[in-house]
Amino acid sequence: MAHRMEEVTFARDADVVLIPDGYNQLLPEGTRGWVTQVLGGNFTVQLETGRLVRLAAADADAIGKESEIEEVSFDPDAPVDDDQVWSMLRTCYDPEIPLDIVELGLVYGLEIEPSDEGTDVAITMTLTAPGCGMGQVLADDVQSKVESLPGVRAARVELTFEPPWSPERMSEEGRLELGMFW
Repeated sequence: MAHRMEEVTFARDADVVLIPDGYNQLLPEGTRGWVTQVLGGNFTVQLETGRLVRLAAADADAIGKESEIEEVSFDPDAPVDDDQVWSMLRTCYDPEIPLDIVELGLVYGLEIEPSDEGTDVAITMTLTAPGCGMGQVLADDVQSKVESLPGVRAARVELTFEPPWSPERMSEEGRLELGMFW
């Protein structure tokens, strides 16, 4: 059974990020493309030119979709635990690979630091390739999503390349999903 992509036309100008370069670009109203992936609320769209772009969930209306983003108020007394943060990290996706960053093995460390003013979260992660242009985009997505938890005052994301990422870091489920058997 062939995978069918949904054709879309941008109903308004929209800011997108070019994949894999990571550069911002303004797409004009009327631009046509095909949604190839919707993960973590963001859309990967292949344009008529063949280029891939990432449309943020906040701009879903530009292609006639609804945003999955829920507004959450900060509450310094709201509890934050490892499970909540790991669940939120599982909503962050590489726009080219249909796996979340946890299944890909990109998260190297997580520290939760509670205080009277709220909880700070420090995440150490890597990328599948050191020169990936989407690195800052992915790090910003991680920071934004973790900071959307009610008790999180601030999230800090540190990118590292030591040790370098390799497919062996992926979960068994992730390797099976991508058809990588060894």
